[in-house]
Amino acid sequence: MSNEKQHMEAAEAEPDINFNNFNRRQSKMDFNHLEKVDTNAPEWNDLRDDAMFAEEKEKNMTLMEGLRNYPKAVFWSVAISLCIIMEGYDTQVLGNVIGLNEFRMRFGFDTGNPNPQKRYQLSAAWQTAVQQAPTIGCFFGIFLSSWAQDKWGYRRTIQIALVFLTGTIFIVFFAKNVEMLFVGELLCGLPWGAFSSSAVSYASDVAPIPLRGYLTTYINLCWIMGQMIGAGILRKVTTLPGHNAYRIPFAVQWFWPIPLFILVTLAPESPWFLVRAGRLAEAKRVVERLSKKGEMVDSDATVAMMVRTNQLEIDHETGSTYLDCLKGVDRRRTEIACVVWICQQLCGMVFCGSPTYFFLQAGLDEGNAFSLNLGITGIAFVGTVASWFLLTVTGRRPPFIIGMACMCALLWVIGGLTWPADKGGGGAWAQAGLVMLFVFIYDFTIGPLTYCVVGEVSSTRLRSKTVGLARNAYNIIGICAGILNVYMVNATEWNLRGRAAFVWGGTSLICTIWCFFRLPEMKGRSYRELDLLFERRIPARQFKKTVIDETAES
Repeated sequence: MSNEKQHMEAAEAEPDINFNNFNRRQSKMDFNHLEKVDTNAPEWNDLRDDAMFAEEKEKNMTLMEGLRNYPKAVFWSVAISLCIIMEGYDTQVLGNVIGLNEFRMRFGFDTGNPNPQKRYQLSAAWQTAVQQAPTIGCFFGIFLSSWAQDKWGYRRTIQIALVFLTGTIFIVFFAKNVEMLFVGELLCGLPWGAFSSSAVSYASDVAPIPLRGYLTTYINLCWIMGQMIGAGILRKVTTLPGHNAYRIPFAVQWFWPIPLFILVTLAPESPWFLVRAGRLAEAKRVVERLSKKGEMVDSDATVAMMVRTNQLEIDHETGSTYLDCLKGVDRRRTEIACVVWICQQLCGMVFCGSPTYFFLQAGLDEGNAFSLNLGITGIAFVGTVASWFLLTVTGRRPPFIIGMACMCALLWVIGGLTWPADKGGGGAWAQAGLVMLFVFIYDFTIGPLTYCVVGEVSSTRLRSKTVGLARNAYNIIGICAGILNVYMVNATEWNLRGRAAFVWGGTSLICTIWCFFRLPEMKGRSYRELDLLFERRIPARQFKKTVIDETAES
């Protein structure tokens, strides 16, 4: 059946509704003392009417109206996303602390090289193990947190993770050898897994449609802020003698847990989680906390919209287990969530995102290498903020595809400049400039947009599970890519240096092709509309122009 015919039949089946009267209309439902709505009861029709009004009102809400009417949703989403700063910080520190000579002297071995910057090295095996330990911990932490999110909600899950992290930082700080450092970073990864999956899901749940893209991409900005702090501290400690040169960056991690725990304790729970748990009266109170009192937001109607979407997914046999993520139409949604996050690894960011060691091997001194690293994080910050203008004008799909294509081209050029760089002169600096351009394009396009796509593409009942699977797909590929990249650039192994960019240029090309054929445009869609678009198996390139009637439920 064509989309046009479905639209006409749905319009004939239901009476016309004047959405212009929304502000003067009283909700037919009252969830103050109601915890369940029977789909066979007469009141279900009232709920559907309220849900349609709320959905249409939210879809037609402008960005400025969203900011005015949901200021507390913005605040609490921003507050919860701050947890990602810790993960970004540690990724920056672990990815680049190996550039500190004091760190290599403590945990590495003497190669006998007369060059002081190359004399002490970690073996490729231990360099890989230490850098990938948090990722391994994240892998298991995500599965644990996804289960906890469905059972206790996002707030309690994050609280437990913050308490656990406070203790595991002691192991890293007091590490006596590389084995102890590995164990400490592995355990730290468990709570970071909880943060990485919870932040995306929470932002997607509390944000109204006009703010959804901005609050989910803000998570990438938190990641970059963590990296900026890490890069700045690493730059400052390069001149410190002894163990403090690498211990201070580890100790900074103790700054975050207490203020974040207070914020998380005060934050409201996700209203979508409460609806799935059947706590409708509590969901209404949360909606009232997240929104501004006035005519623009009707809390009863908003909860009705959530109940209707949840019931629609139940009717479409959407379950709530990991296995359900791989069944039916949810398999396609899981594929999209997983692959867009995998694109962050295979686009070449694993090579360009932690460039200090690469710069050192290319011939730059320690001070210049860490200064460039700090500059790159600043460029990433600017790129993410600029991406919000893309979200407003173009949506998700076009900038994602164009960004992938541009990064692919840059990698081939960076690889080609390795031969001039080997001969000295300006080759290494030219590579450094292109790496900085690469990072800007990444954080202007796919870096932040990935969080937006992952947060929107999953069904509401499977959101925590889908986000968890997608993040773990990212982690698995990240481990493989990280191991491969270490061996490619390590001076004691393959020593490819900039030529490693050719490998990532090839994987980036594959990802670009996938994005063109499989990545849909989801800007401005309600979760009910997205459910129906996937249920009808609409091709990715037709998502934007397909019309979904406000009364449709199949």
